[in-house]
Amino acid sequence: MSSSPRPSHKRTSSHHDHAPVTPSSLRQSYTASTPPSPEDEHHRSSSQDAAAATPTAPRSLTTPERRPSTTSRGTAMSPPASPLRSPARFGILDHVVPLAGPSATKATETTGLLKDWREHAHPGPCNHGTFSPRPGTPSGSVVEGLDSDAGEDALNDDSDTSGSSVPLIDAVVGKLTGRQSWKKKLAKRMKSKTMNHTSHIAEEAGIEDSWTMYLSYYVPFLTWMRQYKFGFLKGDLVAAITMASFYLPMALSLADNLAHVPPINGLYSFVFNPIIYALLGSCPQMVVGPEAAGSLLVGTVVKRSIDLGRGEDGDSAMHAQICGVVTGMAGATVFAAGITRLGFLDSVLSRPFLRGFISAVGFVIAVDQLVPELGLTRIAEKTPGVGHGSSVEKLRFMFTNLDKVHRLTFAIAFTSFAIIMVFRELKKRLQPRYPGVAYIPDRFAVVVASAIFTWYFEWEKQGVAILGAVESASGHLFTFRWPFQTAHMTHIRDAMSTSFLIALLGFFESSVAAKSLSGSNGAIQGMNLSPNRELVALGTANLVGACFMSLPAFGGYGRSKVNHSTGGVSPMSSIFLSLITLTCICFLLPYFYYLPKPVLSSMISVVAWSLIEECPNDILFFVRVRGWGELGLMAIIFLCTIFYSLSLGIAIGVGLSVLQVIRHSTRPRIQILGRHPGTNRFDNAEAHPERLEFFEGCLIVKIPEPLTFANTGELKTRLRRLEIYGTSKAHPALPRLRGEDSNRNVVFDIHGVTEMDGSGAQVLEEIVRSYVDRGVRVFFSRGQREGKVWDLMVRSGIVELVGGEDRFVGDVIDALKMTEVAEGTPTRA
Repeated sequence: MSSSPRPSHKRTSSHHDHAPVTPSSLRQSYTASTPPSPEDEHHRSSSQDAAAATPTAPRSLTTPERRPSTTSRGTAMSPPASPLRSPARFGILDHVVPLAGPSATKATETTGLLKDWREHAHPGPCNHGTFSPRPGTPSGSVVEGLDSDAGEDALNDDSDTSGSSVPLIDAVVGKLTGRQSWKKKLAKRMKSKTMNHTSHIAEEAGIEDSWTMYLSYYVPFLTWMRQYKFGFLKGDLVAAITMASFYLPMALSLADNLAHVPPINGLYSFVFNPIIYALLGSCPQMVVGPEAAGSLLVGTVVKRSIDLGRGEDGDSAMHAQICGVVTGMAGATVFAAGITRLGFLDSVLSRPFLRGFISAVGFVIAVDQLVPELGLTRIAEKTPGVGHGSSVEKLRFMFTNLDKVHRLTFAIAFTSFAIIMVFRELKKRLQPRYPGVAYIPDRFAVVVASAIFTWYFEWEKQGVAILGAVESASGHLFTFRWPFQTAHMTHIRDAMSTSFLIALLGFFESSVAAKSLSGSNGAIQGMNLSPNRELVALGTANLVGACFMSLPAFGGYGRSKVNHSTGGVSPMSSIFLSLITLTCICFLLPYFYYLPKPVLSSMISVVAWSLIEECPNDILFFVRVRGWGELGLMAIIFLCTIFYSLSLGIAIGVGLSVLQVIRHSTRPRIQILGRHPGTNRFDNAEAHPERLEFFEGCLIVKIPEPLTFANTGELKTRLRRLEIYGTSKAHPALPRLRGEDSNRNVVFDIHGVTEMDGSGAQVLEEIVRSYVDRGVRVFFSRGQREGKVWDLMVRSGIVELVGGEDRFVGDVIDALKMTEVAEGTPTRA
């Protein structure tokens, strides 16, 4: 890489033939011990004058005699200061004294800001804070008149003063243990490290640190229930009734048509899961329930078990057991992920993968529902390979049997689908101006009307399939069955991979819904959205539901949006929904008998339409930005799903997404830096090399990320490419562009290396050793001389290899000064 044009200067000595043609004149401001500047002398004299004027006032801890030097790149590790100017080390106790009054200490910008913050923190005197002076003991205090040691012990006493203690228990336990502060000491032992830090922060801020605070965080029911008002009741109840009218028939259809389990198992998902999530969930307006994708995946496990000869199509008891096993394993996976704090997993799956998979699911659902909507179910059951075949095979079957379509069934399904879609579009357009249209129960009206027509016109006798008796496979309502029994090990092995995918997709959909709704509720305060708590809440809800063989239930954006738009403001709407569903199961099951299955299939088709309708917008966006890789991923997942199976599409999509994440995380993002002329600001030289200037004999390399085993594999290769070509974008087949003499000094900008593990330290040590063996000077800039990274550099021998701590400087410009001093570059006049 060539240097930018500079005026030529004569060399003063032949001994320094390797010096830059144009010295940067940095040495003019760098010596081993720089004398104090006039500004520093003025600052020191002002401090001494202030100290002389107020003999009893100590030096402020926030205004030391000499502040560390800063640059435009921020404060960082400074070069070793000379003994004359080394900053003094102060003890906190040397500068914490009783506050005598407003004029006790000289006001500075820092103390002024802290003073304002403390005044607004809480009323009354303040005796805490990192930089705040300790006030005098207030009059009437319990520690007044004690000596300093006694006062300190009194202030640090761990005795419980919360007012919730029982004197008799305290006396007995204190007598047995010899400690009157036994509750506080036990609490400290049970707290995690984060809780202990939080306790310290709360103590400094004057906030009571109690177990109620932590319990309310992990059990949000304790937070929102204290804020619940009678005015919320109407909105929550209306929202619950509206959701029940929409989604209870949907649950019946999901269970019967997609999951191939008894319809009542779909209703169970609205009995247990919403109420459990209302107690533990962190999003007040989100409502959990069965979803089309999860129900379809349950159906694939049921079909696979039948194909393997472990049951028959009519064995509803076995199907219900499989449903419970799948739900239980999905719930256990989500719960374990929450306990182990894996909430970041919602960022693993890429948007193209999700869009391609969701669109494929919508297509598969639409094709599956066409069979009962055309009245070809009985023919499909007699045709081998159709019921459990791919979407392409089902389309081929339908086209070859169009002459056998049941016309009345098709008319009912088409009319129901058209009515629901018309009302859906009308609501979408009218709701911004007329919010009340959201309360119109169009789907409930279609279901009730179709059931009445079926009963009155006796459509069952004319060949229209009906739902029939809705009852439990075991013959009893709410039969408890633990899903992880030894007898279910065969089903557990069959459902393991599918359950993991259900958990992953369910959590992602719930996360999207929760993030979309987290800022829309102003009625409930203090409930902060947490992915890990969401995992625990969803996992617990599904584990409880699995004990009653319910469908997997997660948060859905559409359902939660209906809850919000119809007046739901708190989790009480979910509790009302559970109670309404329980009432339907106990008293209204006989009225579901005449529900026509074509109507239920049409409702599922509407859901499939909603899953597909957003795909064209995403395709157009990726075409506009030329995201061919994303389009390719979407196409692969979609085609694999419809031509082969849902499981293969999911496996390929997840595998490709994980590979993309690994590829992205393992590539080091090192850069070569150049300086903006006339400034001390450095920038990536590969972006605009014509705008930057470079220093002959110096290679400035920036490492903007932590160094771990994941990204150090290619570090040597990419660094070597920078040495040879001056850019990481050059192909290795290109001949060498930079000579060895251009890399006499290597400066590493390690400001971004905030973490390092043993593998990263080992690779960095090998790189530094190779430089040292070749006679290359190595400098490190913008690092920190404390913490784990510094300890690893010391222990690995990197500090010793480069020549000691002097080679670790505060900024890149300081390292360049040291290179000129080391090479004896003549200064410019």
